Amino acid sequence: MCSPRSCSHSPSARLPDAQRHRPNTILENTIPVPRKEVKRSVATTYSESVDRSASEGQSRERFVDSAHGVSNPRAEYRRAGEETRGSNTKQSEPHLDTSTYALSGDSAHNQAMVHWSGHNSSVILILTKLYDFNLGAVTESSLWRSTDYGSTYNKLNDKVGSRTVLSYLYVCPTNKHKILMLSDPELESAVLISSDEGASFEKHPINFNILSLLFHPAQENWILAYSHDGKLYSSMDFGRKWQLVHENVMPGRFYWAVMGLDRESDVVHIETRIAKGRAQYVKCRAQRCSDGNRQYLFPGYVDTNSLVVQDEYVFTQVTKSGRASYFVSYMRESFKRMKLPKYCLPKDMHIISTDEKQVFAAVQEWNQNNTYSLYISDSPGVYFTLSLENLRTSRGPAGNLLVDFYKVEGINGMYLANKLVDEHIKTFITYNKGQTWALLPAPATDYVLYWNPMTENPYTSGPITSKKSVPGVIVATGNIGTELSSTHLGMFITSDAGNSWRQIFDEEHNIWFLDNGGALLAVLHAATPIRHLWISLDEGKKWDRHSFSLAPLYVDGVLMEPESDNHIITFFGHFSHRSEWQLIKIDYKGLFSRRCMDGDYQTWHLHNKGELCVMGEKQIFMKRRPGNRCMLAQDYSRIYSSEPCLCTAYDFECDYGWERQADGKCSPAFWFNPNGAAKSCSTSQSFLNSTGYRKVLANNCKEGGRNVYSPRRQPCRPRPPRGLQLSTSQGELSATVGSNVTFLVHLEDGDSLRTSIQLDFGDGIKITYSNLSRADDGIKHIYRTTGIYRVTASAENSQGSDSCTVFLHITSPVERVYLSAPIVAIKGKEANLTAVVWPSHTRTLTFFWWFDNSSEPVITLEGSISYTFQKEGKNKVTVQVASGSTVIQDSKVLTVKEFFRSLLLSFSPALDEHNPDIPEWREDIGRVVQTALSQMSGVPSNQLLVSLYPGLPTTAELFILPDELTSSEHKKRSEEALEGIADIFVTALNQGLIQFELKSDIRIIVYMTQQTLAPLVDSNSIHSGSAMLMLLTVVFVGVAAFFIYKFKRKIPWIHVQTENSHEKEPEVISTVGQNDNMSKVKLSEFPSPKELMEKELEARSRGTSATYLLQLLLLQLFKHWWKKYQYLS
Repeated sequence: MCSPRSCSHSPSARLPDAQRHRPNTILENTIPVPRKEVKRSVATTYSESVDRSASEGQSRERFVDSAHGVSNPRAEYRRAGEETRGSNTKQSEPHLDTSTYALSGDSAHNQAMVHWSGHNSSVILILTKLYDFNLGAVTESSLWRSTDYGSTYNKLNDKVGSRTVLSYLYVCPTNKHKILMLSDPELESAVLISSDEGASFEKHPINFNILSLLFHPAQENWILAYSHDGKLYSSMDFGRKWQLVHENVMPGRFYWAVMGLDRESDVVHIETRIAKGRAQYVKCRAQRCSDGNRQYLFPGYVDTNSLVVQDEYVFTQVTKSGRASYFVSYMRESFKRMKLPKYCLPKDMHIISTDEKQVFAAVQEWNQNNTYSLYISDSPGVYFTLSLENLRTSRGPAGNLLVDFYKVEGINGMYLANKLVDEHIKTFITYNKGQTWALLPAPATDYVLYWNPMTENPYTSGPITSKKSVPGVIVATGNIGTELSSTHLGMFITSDAGNSWRQIFDEEHNIWFLDNGGALLAVLHAATPIRHLWISLDEGKKWDRHSFSLAPLYVDGVLMEPESDNHIITFFGHFSHRSEWQLIKIDYKGLFSRRCMDGDYQTWHLHNKGELCVMGEKQIFMKRRPGNRCMLAQDYSRIYSSEPCLCTAYDFECDYGWERQADGKCSPAFWFNPNGAAKSCSTSQSFLNSTGYRKVLANNCKEGGRNVYSPRRQPCRPRPPRGLQLSTSQGELSATVGSNVTFLVHLEDGDSLRTSIQLDFGDGIKITYSNLSRADDGIKHIYRTTGIYRVTASAENSQGSDSCTVFLHITSPVERVYLSAPIVAIKGKEANLTAVVWPSHTRTLTFFWWFDNSSEPVITLEGSISYTFQKEGKNKVTVQVASGSTVIQDSKVLTVKEFFRSLLLSFSPALDEHNPDIPEWREDIGRVVQTALSQMSGVPSNQLLVSLYPGLPTTAELFILPDELTSSEHKKRSEEALEGIADIFVTALNQGLIQFELKSDIRIIVYMTQQTLAPLVDSNSIHSGSAMLMLLTVVFVGVAAFFIYKFKRKIPWIHVQTENSHEKEPEVISTVGQNDNMSKVKLSEFPSPKELMEKELEARSRGTSATYLLQLLLLQLFKHWWKKYQYLS
């Protein structure tokens, strides 16, 4: 949404306020109504800029910049021909005082900015520039100053610095004596400040590049500056010192306080970018805008390029699910949703005007493509009704919307608009602020006057002109015919407020009002040089031609001071495309012989096709008698008398939900229930019931004895509540945990004053109001935990009850996700997978599970899933967790086998003290244990997997996998091998043989906790011969160990050993816990099977118990058996 006062609009702007293009008139009666072009500056200045191309002999393109530095490029091609005589023109050529001055040395400069201080000041400033379009920068500049209304000029380059290149000229709108200029940032970043209309300057360096400035509407020293990197700065001393206000500010979306509405005059309204397409509305003080001093007045995010602060209103928009909702704050109160007719379904909305405490909006409805409809609101800007369909629109050079809609100055409630009718553009006029429209009357029967819209140029008059000081006189560019045409354009004028028109020129002219509106100046709009102008003193009935130059001049623009008594006009242009800038001063005071007296005026009655009551009153205006060559007094009263009329239907427009019928009456639309609940019943025992009409704002009619149109006061009758609606202020059904959620309760029908409201927030908290009025501003609540809450609103009175429910999702940002999954799974059997999310959420997340190369995910609302893997080998699993627009993921690789063996492991308590309980640490420890087991047993590491479990105490699981080369024929043999490996690991773990060094002084021993029930084969399977052989072997070894222990003294080699060990007692000594004789195993140095055997022999030679011999025999037996198994496989 853009403000109508903004002259530059981005093409992507949403709800931008349209430029109300001045309609060119078409006379069936159409005048091209100039399009509404709204300026970004807070007050009008008379500084403008012109670009001049250097190509000789071609139509010249002129790009116009406003005095506030806002670029507004426009190609202006003037028509060939010198000047055209109007009807009843006179060839007399009275003398005008003229003088010409050439800006020597600036012939190469192709841009100029001209400023006239005004207020009867004689100072004119001109900044000429050479803009290099290839470099995109200003390479030369000259500053000129005149103190005698343009008779002579002095070059000021030495005062501003001979090497200083100036890029822009700004004028304070509240004190025209104050000038601020910018140097070109490619050379230096500085501002040059003058407080005496350019007589002297002071330079102040700055550390940022200014793109645009916004002056305060009342404080002359307060300025906002927008930089090239999206930062907003403020200065309270006219640019000498700057302070950062806010970063990431959207261009053109910053506004000063509106006096009388914002409490502090230094308040700034800002739209700040949060993310792509998302922004926030921020309000703060210009010099105190830190995080703690910012106010966020709109609950939630808004669309980018949507904030407009204008007069009593603040507008913004929010798009959800592809549909935009528009919001308005009136008089700085809370935001309310703007209500358009139910099935308008707008695709786009632009604010045209907020004059007279009423909003005019151009709305593109769902079934419109190239046209818009005009809607008019009530005073708060909430309820809109249709005024005119199918307005003609186009796009400006910057992509901004131009609407063919024009407000006539000086006549209350009078507007012109171009409308598409049966594929033809026609001009319509209204005298009652859009309540009724009629075709514009043409000068001749069976013809239509069409207003031809053109892009405005600050140096030209525009396609349509009116002036508050000249009520009833309108001059427009247009054509007569059946529709609008861009060819055969002429100039038309009305002196009776549009009731009748006459043609004054048959070619395009620029026309200005002179002498406070008492005279008209016309200059041919031509591409060739001219030397004559035309002046009329009788509202265009007779025109006098005057020469303003001895040689024909390419006119780039005309500058004059409005509402002044100096009677000075300045033409500026050039004699040829390569000549210097020429400035021609014209003093037309000699056209008048004296000041006007009472006898020089006559009266005229404002009327609409003979109806004297216009906007509820009869008005009589005064104007100068035709032919009297007297000067108008600047302060003379234009209105002679005003008398109110009795109200009629034409003084009222249809209320919201009502539509105008063919007979002029208002009837309720099919979707509207006129007997719905009245808001005023919430605060009193009676309410104003609409009759379907609402009085046109600014209409001054008085109501008679029997009032048939105004709302009627009726008692609030008891009715049961019906149509209870519950929503959030943002229209969303989700919010972040800890945020303030505002619920809105609306009752379509019922006695709201006697109806109690209860709201159950779904988290165990309920709140009850005695009547609906207490919940008008919304009901706020904060949820402390995530989850989906059932929020129920109940309305009840003595006549009945009603309720409604919404389900609100309370979420918090997802920071991390961990996929908990077994590292080994059995083919064809379910495996459990779990996604652990931080922070924890309750039923507010969506999980997407991706398996291997699947093209579609499995979607769940729970963080766990059971899945059956059908393919052996490595299988990758990825889980994605979605929370709002945030998506994070984690992946794991699972090994899938038909069978495996597993053991549960535990560790020395010291490991718990160094367990950070993170996945990376667990993976590293698992890899260390895997290596230790592989080196101890000789089993390849790819057949061993160790997975540590989260939490304390530290535990793990050892997975023993079959050899990948094992064929299906040797499956039984592989299962037997896994059993053998598991038995060896059980023995080694129970004896404390598996250990590693965590740190230099911390050794960790791995123990077996218990055997798991991971299946090898069916439990009913018959053991093979090999398994039975191994069992018998174990039994034999056990008997042999017993025999050795019992009769060791009878065996010679045993006897020798006992002798060498000093005849120690023949007792069995366990090795568990005897760490003194065990070498340290570092993380990178694990003992080989050979080294383990040597350790065992060394222990035996020292006379250790025969248990070690048993371990050695078992180990050697296993190695022999394992090699034989591998050979057979």
